[in-house]
Amino acid sequence: MKKTLQLPHPYFSTRPSWKWFILTTVLLGATMSALDVSIVNVAMPTLKGTFNVSMAVIEWIAMAYMITLTIFLPLFGRLADMYGRSKLYNAGFVVFSIGSLLCGMSPSAAFMIVSRVIQAVGAGLLQANSVAIITQAFPANERGKAIGIQGAVQAIAMSIGPFVGGVLIASVGWRAIFYVNIPIGILGTTAALFILPPNQKIDKREKIDYLGTTFFASGLAFLVLAFNEGVKLGWGSQTIVMYFLSALILLTLFIITELRVEHPLIDLKLFKNATFLLGNLTGMMSYYVLFAIMFLMPFYLQKVLGYSVALTGTLLTPIPLAMAVVAPFSGHISDKYGARIMTTLGMLVSALACFALLFMGESARLPVLVAVLIVLGVGMGLFTPPNNSAIMGAAPKEKLGVAGGVLNMMRSLGLIFGVDISGVIFTTLEHRYLAEKGYQNVNHVFANGSIPLIVKDDAFMHGFIMVMGVLLLLNIIAAIFSVAKKDEGMLDAEAAKEFLDGV
Repeated sequence: MKKTLQLPHPYFSTRPSWKWFILTTVLLGATMSALDVSIVNVAMPTLKGTFNVSMAVIEWIAMAYMITLTIFLPLFGRLADMYGRSKLYNAGFVVFSIGSLLCGMSPSAAFMIVSRVIQAVGAGLLQANSVAIITQAFPANERGKAIGIQGAVQAIAMSIGPFVGGVLIASVGWRAIFYVNIPIGILGTTAALFILPPNQKIDKREKIDYLGTTFFASGLAFLVLAFNEGVKLGWGSQTIVMYFLSALILLTLFIITELRVEHPLIDLKLFKNATFLLGNLTGMMSYYVLFAIMFLMPFYLQKVLGYSVALTGTLLTPIPLAMAVVAPFSGHISDKYGARIMTTLGMLVSALACFALLFMGESARLPVLVAVLIVLGVGMGLFTPPNNSAIMGAAPKEKLGVAGGVLNMMRSLGLIFGVDISGVIFTTLEHRYLAEKGYQNVNHVFANGSIPLIVKDDAFMHGFIMVMGVLLLLNIIAAIFSVAKKDEGMLDAEAAKEFLDGV
């Protein structure tokens, strides 16, 4: 009987240290997808000029990526549970690399948008499976540390993205920011083939929930579109109302479908577990807070404090760098003492940063501001790895892919809601303040020469303080939810060994 080559070879894959090679392979995917998000944002003005299109068209280069990534994460996680996580993770490297190549070759904005969709499919395959593969490879008493290392690498990649993107655009051209992904993709594909564990044999092939997938993806797409387009079109416009109504109907149909089909896209029973439910809710809240601040701070630093673009970019890097430093230690501590302590502490530290931002004012001192941003990064670093570890620990091992997909989907939704809802709150209050001072229907506040600078600053701070107050409240709610969670993911040494033997 002819023997087939098994990759990785059992001699290596059964060694206790092999899990670190698996983690390294996952980190390649995490680096590539995180780097791409922050790199592309720097290139938007250049792409607008190159393709000679409106800002509305250029926005779709980012929006198409985000919508595609968000709506397909649970599906990719479900497919991974059905057909093998390693197989789909490897496919993610291939698809992302092809999408990056096509982006770099783009002759037009329309071609670029389609290429970004392909890229997002690859990123979704990577993100939906990354935490699941780590959870599968590591025992519960090491899972938090491993997820913390992954979080640290992602934070570093996001923090250096703008710098790398700026250097590549200035020295080589904008196409290089996409081509840089290709060698990483080739290395990742090779590593995944030889290192990731073999796909598990599935005794019973389950059916794909096509109807539920259609309802979920289309409903979530309408929801994301509504929040993205609401400010531009007006929240009371017929288009936005129809978007929200469509999302409500389709997502309701999705829930009805999931409760009736034998093999649902997302097993709603997962949300009966308080740790899984509250972990995902607090995870979304944390990213809401993080990206709301990352969205508003550049305007505050440049328009109110008068800092340059270069200094503004530098001042934002302490947040991801602090996350990168703290995340591995936080994950390691949560492995010993449980996730509840660290997640609660993380949200309280983040709340402290938001409270401090309430009092920054129009003449904030630079050292104090940097210290506050570092505190925010520390809070997020304390919270994220233990929370992710608790979520994955609360899911049965045969549903780790779906759990990872839902986890990353909630992160994406937190990003979208944090930027869009905070933007609505800020803009509404800023314009209301200006209207009270006699300046009606002002679209570009700081570009308007008829408004005194002190009034502009006061109007900005009026909206800014209210947003920080909302973020402070969200942090406190997330901390309360974190206290309510149980450390179900913690296993003793014997249970951890049984888990590994089962894998």
